Amino acid sequence: MRARLLVTIAVLAAAGTLPAAQGRTTLDIYVVDVEGGNATLFVTPAGESVLIDAGNGGPAAARDAGRILDAARDAGLTRIDHHITTHWHGDHFGALEALARQIPIGAYYDHGPTIQPQPASTEFLDTVYPALVARARRVIVKPGDRLPLKGVEWRVVTSGGQVIPSNLPGGGASNPYCAAFTPQAVDTSENAQSVGSHVMFGKFRAVHPGDLTWNKEAELMCPANRLGTADLLIVGHHGQAVSNSEVLVHALQPRVSIINNGTRKGGQPDAMRIILNSPGLEDVWQAHFSLLSGQEYTVPGLFIANPFDEQPDALPIGAWTPPPQGQQPPAPPVHNGKAFWFKVRAQADGTFTVTNARNGFTRTYRAGM
Repeated sequence: MRARLLVTIAVLAAAGTLPAAQGRTTLDIYVVDVEGGNATLFVTPAGESVLIDAGNGGPAAARDAGRILDAARDAGLTRIDHHITTHWHGDHFGALEALARQIPIGAYYDHGPTIQPQPASTEFLDTVYPALVARARRVIVKPGDRLPLKGVEWRVVTSGGQVIPSNLPGGGASNPYCAAFTPQAVDTSENAQSVGSHVMFGKFRAVHPGDLTWNKEAELMCPANRLGTADLLIVGHHGQAVSNSEVLVHALQPRVSIINNGTRKGGQPDAMRIILNSPGLEDVWQAHFSLLSGQEYTVPGLFIANPFDEQPDALPIGAWTPPPQGQQPPAPPVHNGKAFWFKVRAQADGTFTVTNARNGFTRTYRAGM
């Protein structure tokens, strides 16, 4: 009997579905603080997991991998089934090697070779990534591709500079924000190559666009809104103003937006004005108070996950002005203390809750409200 029990435990562990992860009825989403990078962990009711991006590299790799592992442990996971790298910038793939040394990863998804070679991405793609995918499998995704998940419909809507050619359920209506759209300069960076995801669980809808930039947002959403509306938007590009156009944000009409920003990255006034003015918006949650927005364009403290490590006596009202282009700003305080995530629990009827791990503040968004 004991031998049979041990075999059962081993099988469950191999599948990444230990008893702590059993009995799920919700789609759980962890927005992990990686200091202005990205790491978003999805855990399905069947116990399957998808991690979008793995945070920063270099000296921060061990820190960010550890924060992702903390979320995985909280979810009862012993492996990551699917990992999506949205694009080849170091704040999105940097801790992947460190993470893969500590938890098995079943499959890797990306848009293909980088179009913006840099020393860190070149070294990673030439030497590290081939070794990682050799132990699993690699899928170069195209718009329209699906991830093989039970009970959750996961569609890739952008990848490699291309957008999904057909409408998703609920999409296809004319987008009224396209008429006033003004293009920005053409983005030739990796950001425009981002793998964007649309996630459906019953009536619940979530969108994660990666770092997709302004003009590509319009290609996806104009003249018709291919995606329809969303309950949750994981705000693109950390809340920077080279993304987050009205044609995307306002057309999606998210009930809740979550920004994975840093103290000096993301949350700029131009982007916040669009995000905070989105039709149907109920709340915005931010990983950090943003010096770039100040009190004028930020959210109440209950909705902010991480305080300053060196807390000032008073937070600035006006936005902090970065130095001119080409001049380095002073380095932000190093955040090596405990980091806090947002945890979203979505039900199939469209009801979902968001919890701030720092203070336990939870808000529930009822279906049909």
